[in-house]
Amino acid sequence: QVQLVESGGGLVQAGGSLRLSCVASGRIFSINYMGWYRQAPGTERELVADINSGGRTNYLDSAKGRFTISRDNGKNTVYLRMNSLKPEDTAVYYCNFRLGVIGDPIGYSRTYWGQGIQVTVSS
Repeated sequence: QVQLVESGGGLVQAGGSLRLSCVASGRIFSINYMGWYRQAPGTERELVADINSGGRTNYLDSAKGRFTISRDNGKNTVYLRMNSLKPEDTAVYYCNFRLGVIGDPIGYSRTYWGQGIQVTVSS
């Protein structure tokens, strides 16, 4: 019913920048929440940044001042701008959407994950 496609990952040197994008498509009625999570080998998935329907943002402490989450409602897209990247930012990054889907009861929300995209920061 809904697909999320991520792009923008890759290999970058420490101090560099990347911008991740995640586009949702399908039977979308509303977007209630968008977030970026990451998971490094041997660790649990953690929230990096999120933004709710009202535009309020929230960041992992280590991401504050370096990362910026933004959304384009018209394009069903969420972005994560990452500056001053560090080797410890290396991980697979996942986008997460909580959506109202056409055909579901009003107020019902479904959760979707992107396929994950690798970000590698070399020292």
